[in-house]
Amino acid sequence: MPLEIERKFLVTSNTWRAGARACSIRQGYLCLGDDTTVRIRIAGVDAFITVKSKTEGLSRAEFEYAIPLPDAETMLDTLCARPLIEKTRYSVEHAGKAWTIDVFEGENDGLVVAEVELEGTDEHVILPDWVGEEVTYDPRYRNSALVLAPLGNDG
Repeated sequence: MPLEIERKFLVTSNTWRAGARACSIRQGYLCLGDDTTVRIRIAGVDAFITVKSKTEGLSRAEFEYAIPLPDAETMLDTLCARPLIEKTRYSVEHAGKAWTIDVFEGENDGLVVAEVELEGTDEHVILPDWVGEEVTYDPRYRNSALVLAPLGNDG
């Protein structure tokens, strides 16, 4: 079973921007259950459906499949819960690990979160100086939660 193992942090500065690669993301949720989420995502010109299990510690099951872009656009426009998640995702390397930094827009404007995927739950990670508080275990920072309770400038 494919597993997603990640840690998540709030971002405290813009020093990560040098050399970062960007991709616009628009995503919505078909299912926002406590035990399962089903997400539709358009990242650039690619589209995906992703099914995730409940998070247990740092990990959860994740199944992701490419879908036709027109299908994703229709599902986002007609079937997904509102508001949609809009963000620009940046990719940077730090200490041999790939980090993603999500700069949120729309209802979550002002929120900036960094994530690092791990090989195992006990993997040691060297933290960059541009991350602050760890929010891995705070459910408010899950993208699916940001639909129901946005954490933008007013959040």
